[in-house]
Amino acid sequence: MDFIQQKDLTGLNAMGLVSYAKNYVSLCNKKELKGISGLLEKGAPYFVLGGGSNVVLDKQIDQIVVHNQLKGVKLLQETTSHWLIEAAAGEVWHDFVLNCIRRGWYGLENLALIPGTVGASPVQNIGAYGVELQNRLDSVVAYDPINQQEIVFTNAQCRFSYRDSYFKHEGKGLIITAVRFLLPKQWEPVLSYPDLHNHPDLQQQVTAQAIFNAVCEIRQRKLPDPKVTGNAGSFFKNPIVSAQQYRELKARFPALVAYEQPENSYKLAAGWLIDQCGWKGRQLGNAGVHARQALVIINAGNACASDIVAIANAIKNDVLQKFGVLLEQEPVFVRN
Repeated sequence: MDFIQQKDLTGLNAMGLVSYAKNYVSLCNKKELKGISGLLEKGAPYFVLGGGSNVVLDKQIDQIVVHNQLKGVKLLQETTSHWLIEAAAGEVWHDFVLNCIRRGWYGLENLALIPGTVGASPVQNIGAYGVELQNRLDSVVAYDPINQQEIVFTNAQCRFSYRDSYFKHEGKGLIITAVRFLLPKQWEPVLSYPDLHNHPDLQQQVTAQAIFNAVCEIRQRKLPDPKVTGNAGSFFKNPIVSAQQYRELKARFPALVAYEQPENSYKLAAGWLIDQCGWKGRQLGNAGVHARQALVIINAGNACASDIVAIANAIKNDVLQKFGVLLEQEPVFVRN
């Protein structure tokens, strides 16, 4: 367990924002959890950092930053119908998906190339191309540093919803140590999204590896690489509106992009809304909107949290004024 003061976090967040942690501790082994509990026992505020792919960090973080770097993947159980796999929270998500594909454990291929770590995946209930994490998750293993106890959350106890979970709210003080996945042996491809359904490499024989490759190709074509251009991926959630509001918007904007959802609702394409407000490719201060994907806010050069907040608020205001729809950001804002 390394304890560092004034740790530079600029290279530890995908947006590349200039940020420093007053107190930083790395978690590399579960045996270190008790020591971390000792640091937090006096009620000191803390924040758990994973891959830094879904956070907007302030310039100075006074909270204790616990950097989760737990590693390891293992097969816990094999039945006639499923594999039960456990991955440590600090595993890189994409590497874990690739590992599963190589070992013949299929079901996560649609979620390839999503940035971040395994431990962050249930917090956000990540999803892409027709698959949500909650469709594949068995349970989450977490540690309560205040009460010094391990807790296992079933899928239902995670209270998943669209890009949301228990761990974003009441459970945000927990340290997720591992995530368990239940992957079916009777694999069926998910090709509901047009980008996949119409992909030239998926028109004949469809395999999990082919879907994995196609998803990677699509994402690399549409989204900027955080290693090159700082970004947190999709910055805004696709808003869900009632059928009545959808019909009213469709009447005013016939080209509106939306997807029908359960319970008489529709999911609007936030990227389309933002594009219609003229934000694609625009810059405000040291932050900007990606030229090919309006959902992505980028670090245009030496940006800090205030730059991201400014452009995000400007976008939200414009969309609200034009469409009467309030956008909600996906990343977690970690303020001083």
